[in-house]
Amino acid sequence: FNGLDLTGWHMMGQQDWHAENDILWTEGKGGWLRSDQRFADFILRLEYRVSKFAVSGVFLRSAEQGNPAFTGMEIPLLDDAGQLTDLHSTGAIYGAVIPLYSVGRKAGEWNQLEVSCIGRHLTVYLNGNRIHKIDVDDPAFVFSEKRPLSRVPNQGYIGLESHTNRVDFRNLRIAVVKPAA
Repeated sequence: FNGLDLTGWHMMGQQDWHAENDILWTEGKGGWLRSDQRFADFILRLEYRVSKFAVSGVFLRSAEQGNPAFTGMEIPLLDDAGQLTDLHSTGAIYGAVIPLYSVGRKAGEWNQLEVSCIGRHLTVYLNGNRIHKIDVDDPAFVFSEKRPLSRVPNQGYIGLESHTNRVDFRNLRIAVVKPAA
């Protein structure tokens, strides 16, 4: 994200994405914002801030068509600070893996997220805490909601979800480790 406009990104569904003052934001009216480029191995770093009752997420290795949470993976971002974690809470691998800790901050506070997708390995840090270090082909994830994680492709789009209420993003950076074919 260049801090000025949506160059390098494409709105899917609702046209609910805005860029101003180095912040990328959505009012949460539906749809998603996907990268114009597909990625194979990468490290994604960003900061996000949810508003009260907000629901959003980050999509990883998703397809252009279909539900990006299930054609790839989703890391939910919610206003759920201090609550018990489950398969749909902040930092989960949506419907598949519960985060190790509940470390999301309260609505209105900035959070730091770092995601590393290298081969079939996924590592996620939220606010400096490692909440995932998994192999998506691990048989433990075969009974995930909707599909086994082993069906996640080795490349796809990175995206941001517009679901409910305002969510802000800033300092979004993607380091390519291995380009998509």
